[in-house]
Amino acid sequence: MELSIIIVNYNTKDITRACLDSLAKWRDGIDWEIIMVDNGSTDGSIEVLKKYPGIKLILNRKNLGFAKANNKGIKVAKGKYILLLNSDTEVRQDAIGTMLRFMDGHLKAGAATCKLELTTGAMDPACHRGFPTPWASLTYVLGLEKAFPKFPLFAGYHLGYKNMTIPHQVDCISGAFFLARRTAISEVGLLDEAYFMYAEDIDWAYRFKQKGWEIWFNPEAVVLHKKKMSGRNSLLRSRAVTTEIYFHTYNWLFYKKHYVKKYGPLISIPVHIFYTTRLFLLKKFSL
Repeated sequence: MELSIIIVNYNTKDITRACLDSLAKWRDGIDWEIIMVDNGSTDGSIEVLKKYPGIKLILNRKNLGFAKANNKGIKVAKGKYILLLNSDTEVRQDAIGTMLRFMDGHLKAGAATCKLELTTGAMDPACHRGFPTPWASLTYVLGLEKAFPKFPLFAGYHLGYKNMTIPHQVDCISGAFFLARRTAISEVGLLDEAYFMYAEDIDWAYRFKQKGWEIWFNPEAVVLHKKKMSGRNSLLRSRAVTTEIYFHTYNWLFYKKHYVKKYGPLISIPVHIFYTTRLFLLKKFSL
């Protein structure tokens, strides 16, 4: 089997249905399987998903988070390639086929992504990133990256100085469309389940690079990402704050895991203070 597509669903039956319909429309004879992992949905998702023939359905009793749910899918996947695909995406014409051919032609690529296009028509910056080093994170937080998006010194987080019209290597890609080579996963390991939501894709990409695998961005394939519909930017303030807390909690986890020893206390203590203060304020003023 060429490809295993893993989709995690959590109370998003309508956008998940749109995602599945887009896959069916643009399959183009690709030998794939779709593994749907439901994280304890209560919105009638199960009844909807059961109407799609051939889908392998894994039902969790509760929300296990993004990493653990995807790992359950990876463990039963049979494909040469594994695609983590967000439920809030819709594939465009030949996007999957283009990415598979790209991977076949780039044998050192452990993982790759397409161009994720937001509903506004802009590119989702999360699909094209550098690692969140202290300097890259600082320039992003201070707005220097936004002010000088084409200047490498200040644009290290989203790499805006690169040519977005041609394929090229990046540090990390989004879990919304994370196409990985099975042989690379066997060497790197599964997603780190210490991450509940956010930063697990950065961590995984970091580990791919540590093992010598390349990470690629290929704008020749385009997938719609209806961001803000399944996660962080909920219209409900309580949920938005909760997911903002997740975002900072797990970015700090990534820093502790990979950067504390590398950068030492002189850098790590201020970073710790930033995350601690940010989380305190989020929790205090969300009450």
